[in-house]
Amino acid sequence: MPTPFKPLLAGLVLATGSFALPSAAAAAATPLTVRLERVPAGGLQPQAAVDAAGRTHLVWLEGEAKAADVRYAWRDPATTAWSTPLRVNTTPGSALAVGTIRGPQLALGRAGRVHVCWNGSSEARPKPELGGAPLLYTRINASGMGFEPERNLMGHTRHLDGGAAVAADAEGRVFVVWHAAPATDPAVEMRRSVYLAASSDDGTTFASERIVSPTGSGACGCCGLQAHAGPGGTLAILYRGASAVDQRPATLLASHDHGATFSVLLREPWNVGQCPMSSASLHLTDSSTVLAAWELGGQVHWQRVAWTDAVQPPEARPQVVTADRSTKHPVVAVNGRGETLIAWTIGTGWQRGGSLAWQVVDARNAVLREGRSDGVPVWGSLAAVAEPDGTFVVWY
Repeated sequence: MPTPFKPLLAGLVLATGSFALPSAAAAAATPLTVRLERVPAGGLQPQAAVDAAGRTHLVWLEGEAKAADVRYAWRDPATTAWSTPLRVNTTPGSALAVGTIRGPQLALGRAGRVHVCWNGSSEARPKPELGGAPLLYTRINASGMGFEPERNLMGHTRHLDGGAAVAADAEGRVFVVWHAAPATDPAVEMRRSVYLAASSDDGTTFASERIVSPTGSGACGCCGLQAHAGPGGTLAILYRGASAVDQRPATLLASHDHGATFSVLLREPWNVGQCPMSSASLHLTDSSTVLAAWELGGQVHWQRVAWTDAVQPPEARPQVVTADRSTKHPVVAVNGRGETLIAWTIGTGWQRGGSLAWQVVDARNAVLREGRSDGVPVWGSLAAVAEPDGTFVVWY
């Protein structure tokens, strides 16, 4: 059985956002392989990351859908045995699996420290002073044998709904992002905003949350978002706006100054009159490119986006993985050869499981390999990483 987790004094490689790619030399020596694995203990809504030593970190949900627990485990490269799972949440049943997009989010920060956030259930503590569900954050403790008591990061916001995200960099900054409404406003999507609470001391303290989305963009109430930090002060946020009842564009924000200011990199319109309960995925491949995947009209779209300060030109069109219009919950990963994996669920929905599918493409977006498998459970979603030898792993 693996030994207890100890923080790493090195850089990081994240599952959906990275400071460096897995070793190109190791990847080149291994044929293209995609391995599918069920989440330990039959869990739900996994999130995964690989650190600089090749160790895989995984969080997931277990238990009742309305009052679940967050679990964490890790394993070393070239092994299949997980460490003894730790319960992340101090209060039992304080997480929520209902809706698929409100589960735990994972980031690795300075020295490999594990950071986790999630939407609190009705059992969650502490409660926000303004009422409603809390946005909870915790980090692994100094011993690596457990997690600190979770904290609610919602100060002057309320009406938490869709899933949040956490990102961290190698310099000790931690970013927790969610969408909500000011305490004085009703829960109207057009008046929602994306909020950021930032820490510069590895999550010891956080500044009060502040709006980072453009004025008037709104936020689609039941949709999840993603955020990932990279080198040189870069931070990306991908969310679904709601500028009008029938205007819900996928919107990618970019910061080059550690989240102080943001510009819009991508905005793909979706004319739909209700919240689609969608999710998204990001991978910062390097200092000049971000890989983004999202949903539109029952299809998964993805795009390599130039890391600039301008909205992408019309000719920079997203790729569509399949003509099937029952696809949801995309995840992406990139290996040391520059091969890109996109995986997604098929047929999943409210109280309904389904199957998963995946593609691996080269730098020119030519499909190298693809596959499909059944078994995604009710409220299930996917996680994916590239291991140091170039192997892709998808959990469901």
